[in-house]
Amino acid sequence: MLRLTSDKFPVFVPFGVIGFYRYLWYLIRIAASLAYRSVPLPENPTYIAEEDVTIVVPTIDAGEEFKEAAHSWLVGKPKEILIITEEKMLGPLQELANAVDPDRIRVLTVPYANKRLQMSHGIKNTTTDIIVFADDDAIWPPTLLPYVLACFEDQKVGGVGTSQRVQPVGKSMTVWEVLAAFRLSIRNIEISASTHIDGGLPCLSGRTAAYRTVILKDPEFLHGFTHDFWLGKYQLNSGDDKFLTRWMVSHGWGTYVQCCKEAELLSTMKPNWRFLKQVLRWTRNTWRSDLRSLFMEGHVWTSHPYVAYTMVDKLINPFTLLAGPVLVALVVWKSTKPVDDGGYHLPWWNVIISYVVWLMATRTAKLLPHLWDRPQDIIHVPAFILFGYYFAVMKLYALFTLHETGWGTRAGIGDPTAATAAADKPSPAEEKFAPPTPAPRYPEAETYQQQPVELQTGYAR
Repeated sequence: MLRLTSDKFPVFVPFGVIGFYRYLWYLIRIAASLAYRSVPLPENPTYIAEEDVTIVVPTIDAGEEFKEAAHSWLVGKPKEILIITEEKMLGPLQELANAVDPDRIRVLTVPYANKRLQMSHGIKNTTTDIIVFADDDAIWPPTLLPYVLACFEDQKVGGVGTSQRVQPVGKSMTVWEVLAAFRLSIRNIEISASTHIDGGLPCLSGRTAAYRTVILKDPEFLHGFTHDFWLGKYQLNSGDDKFLTRWMVSHGWGTYVQCCKEAELLSTMKPNWRFLKQVLRWTRNTWRSDLRSLFMEGHVWTSHPYVAYTMVDKLINPFTLLAGPVLVALVVWKSTKPVDDGGYHLPWWNVIISYVVWLMATRTAKLLPHLWDRPQDIIHVPAFILFGYYFAVMKLYALFTLHETGWGTRAGIGDPTAATAAADKPSPAEEKFAPPTPAPRYPEAETYQQQPVELQTGYAR
């Protein structure tokens, strides 16, 4: 390589700048993640699951995996579990609920299959101080609820998330599930690092997240949540967790994430190519939410500057990632030319081999936290490298298709417009029997909630 640099040193400057930038910040994240500490259990907890927690599960197609998940939730002894589904699924889901625990699981319905409408209905029927949203396949450790509730001892905290791992659908993980597990391992490092550095995080994942009910009962929130439009005309159904996280930031509430084994949930992923459709949906949601946070709402810049940096980094990441192979291709091309015509001494195959070895070494290093627990997954590192380049191209495609708001992997999702109309017209039974809004256990907590901020394009009325 030294012989090549003697030909044309500046050709390595872009490699050096990109590499230094990427791995400097990676080392910073690793250091912050190692310094992060989860919130310990209090000796005299303010919140007790049996009195203060309702679990809300929006679903339309829960199967047998729901039973395993529900049993894991019940170990934590919540006061109640609310399953919110569409009307035609009431019978099958009621049978599932009855098979698990008919006394503590209620099944409620909405006219249309729309996740935000379902979550909103669950909020309206919650009477406890804390509400926990969970996916119907999220499996909790027995200690998850106490560790999540521990974060609410700080009355400034409005939302709490957890770390996650992949639960294989079959006896062993497919390559798609391993890719998802790699991503979750990296995400666990990122959210623990951002929580330690400035107390924020880009998203409280919807797989399981807890909130103070008093925040979500706010009519301003409920309206904005079910009337969320991109650019004022494309109504959003997915991206609910992004909306909730931004609401916490814009209204002065703190967030925290419990990254520890005691609060680490298991979740299934698509075990086949449909995983790519999931990633596309998540990527569009990230683009829309991050652009709003950075350039439309702007609260994140002052509340969580490090999180703002990570959002900017995600915006430019596909370009820096794709710059690598482009520069390598340029060097390979120059290496095939005679030295007298401006070519390089180094053979082209040497350049390619050096680049592949570099990719394998650096990507393996990034995945060491995952490989420590599952060393057998090292055979999938090449697939992870290829997926990274595919993902970079996908991110650019997603950027130009943000108007597409469909779910992508979930059949039977109702029309968002019809769902919104249904949300705006509560049934007579709801009007008569709607539970009262619970007062916060500590009234002074309300002083932390700022006046609602008029958000830009995302909160069309």
